[in-house]
Amino acid sequence: MMELLLNIVNDALFSAVPAIGFAMVFNVPKRFLPYCALAGAVGHSLRTLLMHFNMPIEWATFVAAAVVGVLTIGFAKRHLAPPLMYAVAAIIPMIPGTYAYNTVIALVQLTAQSDISPELTSEVINNGLKTVFILGALSVGLAMPSLLYYRTRPVI
Repeated sequence: MMELLLNIVNDALFSAVPAIGFAMVFNVPKRFLPYCALAGAVGHSLRTLLMHFNMPIEWATFVAAAVVGVLTIGFAKRHLAPPLMYAVAAIIPMIPGTYAYNTVIALVQLTAQSDISPELTSEVINNGLKTVFILGALSVGLAMPSLLYYRTRPVI
């Protein structure tokens, strides 16, 4: 239990760094950087926690992005700022770079060979689909709270 807690805290600290970095790239004002870091840390560490309990990475990313969306709406209401100012920087640490990289590398290896390898084809398809589904989970999970919160008509 203590090891899990240390892993989550470690994950939160190291995911806050790219959130701050990308917030600075997107010209977020300096006073809002801690909130971007907090949203990035909460989102990535929640995804790590859910994956520890055997939730697939796609669904864990969806839930984490939805929580980031709710959290950034709260920040936006408190500071009278647009929620995407916090949210875009906060979800950057959850971008599936490793899966995309492995997809491209396997695709290059596949095209360099004269005969088609079933193993490389399977790797391209698996990593490519995982990349697409994680990116979809990020976008839908981040947009869903705003769609529900700023809705003018009742849901039911």
